[in-house]
Amino acid sequence: MKDFAAIDFETANKEFSSICAVGLVIVRGGKIVDHFYSLVKPYPNYYPWFYTRVHGIKKKDTENAPLFPEVWKQVIPKIVGLPLVAHNKSFDETCLKTAYKHYHMKYPNYPFYCTLQKSMKDLPSPDMIENHRLPTVASYCGYELKDHHNALADAEACAYIAMKLL
Repeated sequence: MKDFAAIDFETANKEFSSICAVGLVIVRGGKIVDHFYSLVKPYPNYYPWFYTRVHGIKKKDTENAPLFPEVWKQVIPKIVGLPLVAHNKSFDETCLKTAYKHYHMKYPNYPFYCTLQKSMKDLPSPDMIENHRLPTVASYCGYELKDHHNALADAEACAYIAMKLL
């Protein structure tokens, strides 16, 4: 796969609609050509300590952030005609579909590919890889993920994995 958009969402809480950050990396011709990151005011807007501990985002960080539809208007032109790729697509795709539903937006059935599933299929042996977590697979693919759970850093790691495995 030479052209795609790697995407990652962080959520404020257990609700899939509570997107609080989005990271996007555009790959064309097998090269990264664009990055996008934005905080998002989540719905519902509350942050249990565990979620903040994971990604470092707090309610005060997103209090004045744009809502999902405003952020997504900036994303749409970047991803036109591109499949989306995520590490554990079931999470990111569910977040996206849930946000679309919450904001009464018509979901366009984005084609979605999963680097987690691909790594589990192609790198099943413990001799090849210790586990299939994003930092581990990224490292196997030659990318050092330094800021895990930052949406942009995770999207970039996913892009490197996709360029290697997809």
